Amino acid sequence: MSVTRNLHALSLRLRTLGEAFQHGPFNRSVQRRWRKPVDSARTRLEGRTRDHRLDKLMVQLRNLRLALAIHQLVSQQRNGYASLQLLSKWRHEIGLNVGIGAFVKKYPHVFQIYVHPVKKNHCCKITQKMSDLVAEEDAVIWENEADVVRRLKKLLMLSPNGALNMHALWLVRRELGLPDDYRSSILPNHQHEFSLESPDTLSLVSRDEALAVAKVEEWRKREYTEKWLAESETKYAFPINFPTGFKIEKGFRGKLKNWQRLPYTKPYERNVSHPIHNAERLEKRIVGILHELLSLTVEKMVPLERLSHFRRSYAMEVNLRELLLKYPGIFYISTKGSAQTVILRESYSKGCLIDPNPVYTVRRKMLGLILSGCRNVGDCESDSATWPVEYDLGSSHGCQDSILQVDTANSILEPCWDSKERVE
Repeated sequence: MSVTRNLHALSLRLRTLGEAFQHGPFNRSVQRRWRKPVDSARTRLEGRTRDHRLDKLMVQLRNLRLALAIHQLVSQQRNGYASLQLLSKWRHEIGLNVGIGAFVKKYPHVFQIYVHPVKKNHCCKITQKMSDLVAEEDAVIWENEADVVRRLKKLLMLSPNGALNMHALWLVRRELGLPDDYRSSILPNHQHEFSLESPDTLSLVSRDEALAVAKVEEWRKREYTEKWLAESETKYAFPINFPTGFKIEKGFRGKLKNWQRLPYTKPYERNVSHPIHNAERLEKRIVGILHELLSLTVEKMVPLERLSHFRRSYAMEVNLRELLLKYPGIFYISTKGSAQTVILRESYSKGCLIDPNPVYTVRRKMLGLILSGCRNVGDCESDSATWPVEYDLGSSHGCQDSILQVDTANSILEPCWDSKERVE
């Protein structure tokens, strides 16, 4: 009896001691050490203030890029058409995550699906409207050859040694409005301005100081003359345009004002004899280079992965994504459209470019065909009547569904379009 009483008392004592040391400093299995929240480029990218209009624009531009990729494949065929079975083999190379037939049926203004009269299989060819716009874009690029040469010269002048890697230029040729054969068509016609020191390096023969003016300098001049601002407030300032819903923390305005007044070496200025040692000024110089690089593009945007190919040529030895996320009023990184794209915020308003150029205007017309969906297509029902059962599953509903998707997702771009551009 006494033994049982002693065991019961011992169990009570052990239970009391266990509760006392349950949250003690030596009990690692229970106590958890406080960890500082991780602050990295990835977390800042996920927690940034989103611009829904620019995100929707990137989704629409992705559909246009896919349509142009299919157009390139079809145009390479000998007879100007390709069967859906053949196109489906290239679906993953293009980047489509849906069936090729379902994609092309959503855009009857771009693709025409018909039954081959002999082979009796479903084939796809490009509509005349889309073919005319592609030809018009090529013609506009050649008509503005002088602007293309000017962009190349300014890009080379941004480099300290006046040279760029040809592979980096090839990756951004569409963003710069360059033809695909610019190496054999444009460069030989301007040998007095460009030189190929090696097969992979393009160099500038001589600098043109008349072009050594950044795009932001024009904005600073307007701010100084039109708004009567002090020279100290505009001499080194950048246009700031925060997205809707951006939270301004305490002390942010003062830091931004000091940064706007911070002197820095401008993009086209050479500072070889006196290198920059101040980290803030060096960072601001890189911001100026990225701002000028985006300003030289047709649509004022470049994929982040392709932008990183200019880091070494422009002496930008920093993490570009972290740098761009620090200035949300100047740059915006969109993760929509299956890529991270850097957009110059000041150049866009309501999803449209404020200062359009001829190449952008043609591409906007192409985007209009994508946004039209199945609207204003009189032969949509007649084409679906010739399809067999496997391709006619909900064809009429497919047109209606695509109309609803275009109306809801792309209603933001409607103010940018005229009635004529929508129909054409």
